Amino acid sequence: MIKRQLYELIKKRLFKGKAIIIIGARQVGKTTLLNMLMDEYNDDSLYLNCDEFDVREILRDATSTKLKAIFGDKKLILIDEAQKVENVGLTIKIIVDSFKQYQVIATSSASIGLTEQVSEPLTGRKYEFILFLISWKEYVNHSGYLEANRDLENRLIYGMYPEVILKKGEERETIKNITQSYLFKDVFTYKDLKKPEVLEKLVKALALQIGNLVSYNEISQLLKIDLETVQRYIDILEKSYIIFRLPSFQRNIRNELSKSRKVYFYDLGVRNAILNNFLPLNRRTDLRAMWENFLIVERMKNNFNSNISFNYYFWRTHQKQEIDYIEDRENELQAFEISFVPNSKKKIPRTFIDNYPDAKTSVIDKSNFNSFLGTE
Repeated sequence: MIKRQLYELIKKRLFKGKAIIIIGARQVGKTTLLNMLMDEYNDDSLYLNCDEFDVREILRDATSTKLKAIFGDKKLILIDEAQKVENVGLTIKIIVDSFKQYQVIATSSASIGLTEQVSEPLTGRKYEFILFLISWKEYVNHSGYLEANRDLENRLIYGMYPEVILKKGEERETIKNITQSYLFKDVFTYKDLKKPEVLEKLVKALALQIGNLVSYNEISQLLKIDLETVQRYIDILEKSYIIFRLPSFQRNIRNELSKSRKVYFYDLGVRNAILNNFLPLNRRTDLRAMWENFLIVERMKNNFNSNISFNYYFWRTHQKQEIDYIEDRENELQAFEISFVPNSKKKIPRTFIDNYPDAKTSVIDKSNFNSFLGTE
């Protein structure tokens, strides 16, 4: 079992008078995390799986009397896939307000569903965490520095899903199965989404554009769908933790791009499965884009898992001067250019240095990426 950084953060929030909400994509390890907590609390824990019909019925519109009868003398109440329970936010609110002896932890596959249900009822009553895929730091801690770095190519090709990592030799079949069988379950059942074939074309178009500026107008014309649908579908993909948008940084310079965005994937294995491209790195034409995607998402995971507050961007001017990744930590800027090859000639543009003289700048490549990701 791969130890998750989030586990210790959650333990510090236990029995503080608030619900704990854990959100993440399918198959990232939410149930495994709950099992770790159950092992620690043994007979004091109660696990409720909302995939089961009778569990959903018990929790739907439950009263305090009914909940007390269900929970008994347990202390840790674990509600898995809570988004499947109608009005689950109100049920959790009753637990928090009426029973100080209980600690409720609820999980949800993606932010679609549960976030909408709990945002208002649980205002001021919850701690919310995102469980991402296995991070590079977690993988290094699990496998050892040397073994992890030897396996870097596989992680770029097949990604960081726990099942993919643990099933050595079966990576391709496993990630294809995750992509086809699980990934779009929440997306295709979300509200009035009735054209999965359009969504599949959209996600493939995005997979081909990682690291590039994304134009919603161009996608709209390419897929022959209206602009509003493109924006709505991309928003759903982001809420499902399939993709994320990197906005442009703009503060001082008139010719900085201010409304552009790039799109990256939370998992490169999923992205490669969508394109059905599992070629080795020395035969790929998209290596630079993959490397950029990998470093940015792993940096974000490490920041979130370390409870670091930050905003993230890319920077580009109309003259096409560009920086791959920028972090703003309480107005402390850090700018990073990304290269796969060590000792490349990539540099931070002089325009950026002149206009943001207090920013820390670095070039990240294969020789120093472990430091960038907190493993050195």
